[in-house]
Amino acid sequence: MARKSSKNIAKARAAVTKTAYALPEAVGLLKQVKYAKFDETVDLTMRLGVDTRHADQMVRGTVVLPHGLGKTKTVAVIASGDRQKEATEAGADFVGGEEMVEKIQKENWTDFDALIATPDMMKVVGRLGKVLGPKGLMPNPKTGTVTMDVTSAVKEIKAGKVEFRADKTSLVHVPVGKLSFDPEKLIDNATTVITSIVRAKPSAAKGKYIKSVTLSSTMGPGVPLDSAVADAAGKH
Repeated sequence: MARKSSKNIAKARAAVTKTAYALPEAVGLLKQVKYAKFDETVDLTMRLGVDTRHADQMVRGTVVLPHGLGKTKTVAVIASGDRQKEATEAGADFVGGEEMVEKIQKENWTDFDALIATPDMMKVVGRLGKVLGPKGLMPNPKTGTVTMDVTSAVKEIKAGKVEFRADKTSLVHVPVGKLSFDPEKLIDNATTVITSIVRAKPSAAKGKYIKSVTLSSTMGPGVPLDSAVADAAGKH
């Protein structure tokens, strides 16, 4: 089975014959070489010309994908008073106060994809850094997950809001949908992400900002995109 899988991977990689592809071509190629039996996630990876060791060159933000991710995210909300009722009505999967903080702290409970907290609860949520930090689940004002407007925050995440952040190697990885999506939907989602990352360029970043853009699927090859993709996004 492993040998068959490696043959499939090699065959898929061999189909990438050009040094750069237009976005519609890249989407078509990933669909053409698909061999996995499950619905793969399509990811966008961008290498940026920033040094994330410097706080003024950090690239981070959120974007709502026009066609969602193909799955509904599980959202937890830590709030007090009326905000708990608002979160429940907005469609949050788990809603609580200090008792939820205790559950996360004592049980390492993280059965959710996103956690929203109201500012007044951050003094207790702050204790959860060791549990939530490594998993990228810590609420943050920059990503809209520390807010009094829990209704909007829950609805945006449910609608397909994704976070992007440059890692230590200046790479940004963002999911843009499922391989089963219509090509136009994947192109729209990918273009939306690229545009958001181009707009998030720090003023302190020097030289070429977008060094490379690659589109890939869970089991598929990485398909390099031509620079026109980022150039066009910058003009949006």
